[in-house]
Formats: sequence, C-alpha cells, structure tokens
Amino acid sequence: MKKALLLLVASLIATAATAQLKPRPDAFPPQPESNAAKAVSMATTPAQMAGWDRYPTYSTYVAMMQQWAADFPTLCRLDTIGTSVNGRLILSMELTANPSDTSLPQFFYSSTIHGDEVTGYVLMLRLIDTLLRGYGTNPQYTSLMNTTLICINPLANPDGTYRYGNNSVQYSTRYNANNVDLNRNYPNPFAVAKAALQPENAAMIAYFDRHRFRLSANLHGGSEVLNYPWDSFTSLQRPHPEASWWQAVCQRFMDTLRTVSTTHFTDVNSQGYIAGGDWYVITGGRQDYFNYYYNCLELTMEVSSVKTLSSDQLPTYWNFLQRPLVNYIAEIHSLPGSDTVPDTTLAVRSAAATPVHIYPNPAVSTLHLTPTTAPVTVSDIRGRELLVLPQGTTAIDVSHLPAGLYILRSGDYTAKFLVRRQ
Repeated sequence: MKKALLLLVASLIATAATAQLKPRPDAFPPQPESNAAKAVSMATTPAQMAGWDRYPTYSTYVAMMQQWAADFPTLCRLDTIGTSVNGRLILSMELTANPSDTSLPQFFYSSTIHGDEVTGYVLMLRLIDTLLRGYGTNPQYTSLMNTTLICINPLANPDGTYRYGNNSVQYSTRYNANNVDLNRNYPNPFAVAKAALQPENAAMIAYFDRHRFRLSANLHGGSEVLNYPWDSFTSLQRPHPEASWWQAVCQRFMDTLRTVSTTHFTDVNSQGYIAGGDWYVITGGRQDYFNYYYNCLELTMEVSSVKTLSSDQLPTYWNFLQRPLVNYIAEIHSLPGSDTVPDTTLAVRSAAATPVHIYPNPAVSTLHLTPTTAPVTVSDIRGRELLVLPQGTTAIDVSHLPAGLYILRSGDYTAKFLVRRQ
C-alpha cells in the first residue's frame, strides 16, 4: 500500500511538472496561426531588405544569395543543397576566408524546416550579411571566418513558406508540398519513419555526406527555448552522452541573451533551455538523426513564440539574438575533448588517460587503433556493450555493426566513432 501511494505521489508530481511547460509547437496536430491582421510586409527587391523589417519574396531571397556570392567572392560560395518537391532551390551560403583549408572545423545553421516558422529565415539572412560585411573590421567575425567553414541554409522548406505563391509568406504552412512534416521524416534509429523520405530531407542528408559538420543548429518558431538532444526520449530514459556540455553551451547562450532581454526565452521555462524529450518526445526529427548518424552536435533553437512575426518586429529579435547566434558558432572551437585531442579523432579523454588513436573515422569495415594498454569495449549510443576485446587490440571488425555512432573505451580513454554503410 505504501509503495503504491509513493508511486501515485511521484506520478502526480511528474504530471504537475509537465503541465507547467508550454506545449511544444509541434507536439500536437498544429494549429496554424492567423496572420491576416499581422503587418507582414514583403521585399520585392534586395534593396528593400536594407532595414531588415520585411520578408523577402522567393525571387528576392534567391537574388540576395546570388548577390552576396558575387560581391564577396573571396569570402563566400553559394551552393545548392537540392530542390523542393515543386522545384524551388534549397540554398546554402558557405562562408570562410580560407576555402582551400580542408582541415577547418565545419559549422551549419539551418532554418524554417517548418515553412510557417519564418523568424529564423530572416535572422539567417541577416547573419550572412553581418558576417560578410564585418569581416576585416569586427575582430570576432574576422576570427571566425579565418578559422571556420560556416554554412548557412536560411530556408529548408521553401514550398511550405511560399505555399500560395512566391510573393508572400503570409499564408505559409508547416508542411512541404506533399503535406509531410519534414521534422518527422528523417530516418530514426529509435522509431519507424512515418512517411517516405522527402526530397528536401534526402538532399539535406546528401549535403551532410559532402561535409564534416561537427556542430549545427536548426531554427524553429512557436516557442522561445533551446532544445538539446535527445528528442526521442527523456533525459531520465536516456541522456545524451554530451548532456553536461549541452547544458553549459545553452547557459552561455542564455547569459549573453539576458544582457539584452530578460523577458524573452521564458515561455517554456525560466532557464530558457531543456532536453528535447523532457519537453515532449518526438521521433523522426533532424536533430536526433544528425546527432546519432553523423556525430554532429545539433541543437534545436525555437527563436520566437510567434511563428510568423509581424515584420516590423524582426529587428527587435535580431537585437537580442545577434550575439548569442554568433557566439554559438564559436562553440565549435571548444567541442567536448577538443582541448586534449585533435578534433579529427572525434575523441574525448581525461588528462591522465593513455591516448588511443583511431582511424579511419568514419569506418566502413575495419576500425584501426594504436595498441592499447587496457581491454577495449565498444558500446552503442544507448550504452549497450557490444564488443569486449583484449589489451593490445589494433583492429576491430565493424562490418557487422549498423550505421551509427559508437563509444570505444580503453582504461580511462573514451572515443566516439562512426560506422557508415556504403
């Protein structure tokens, strides 16, 4: 009886805690916002975007991206990730002052996978412009452009954003032209996909295959909160291996934001960040897919409580988000373990650990490693031990392992490696 009572009390406490959280904007069948009364002004030329208080028409968006590539040829390159169901371009601007340096860490920003969540769309366009125009005069922007490949995809779902024509975002919709939620459509290591892989997501996966992104963020709207992995289960069920690092990164983001605004990013909880599954469990999301299969640390940024802001509010949101967004890029230079181990090994270890170098990473059939001074264990991302090998092991057959992220341990040394399937 006592045990049953304790369980009932614990359940009531958990329910009450959950009830205090604002529902995730994609947690339930979403209700589209009414934009009829909003001041949603459109820019029909790049020049009309000068005040950053309008949304671009589709042709203006494409022209802006092309113009930057033409005006700053030594600092950026325009790439096409792919095309949407209706043939609209999914573009990425790749920014760096050292394009020939293939060793640069690679960072990725993407926005508006849900077509009606368009605040991040304009924020990403303005970020591109700010970085390019600040190079050589702003020390932080210059340093980031010298030491990083920064890729920015302002609009991941153009068919949803321009659902009723290329000249307005006022009646944008969440889904792509096939009426599929693109953030439930990624292959998921923890659940069955809900629909056939859509062209927009297939193109994004191929784009990741062409790069070595280690840190990224996906911008949404409908709430104001940072949502770190995992989304597929709660932190009690299965915490992300880098949960403590994520919390520190989110806290730094919020500390910077709070110097400008103390009211924003408080609608879900007071701290402004949360583990995704603790907010609401979803499957098929991009965040879990790229964290699991590509060892890319991806964060979901819900950047505005309103999905489609009145366009005159866009400069206000830029004012308090500019520095946190730039500082988040800089986090790629302090990834877990990067202070002790070269980033190319994807490894983390304590200062006293005996180094173990692993290669190639990702691996397809055989993972090689320098001779170990302790037994070797290999576990999957869920913590399940898969292999136990003796001290001195120099090669591991991984041909039978499914594609994904794995943890190798030998004594005090821990390393992450990927398995790819060709």
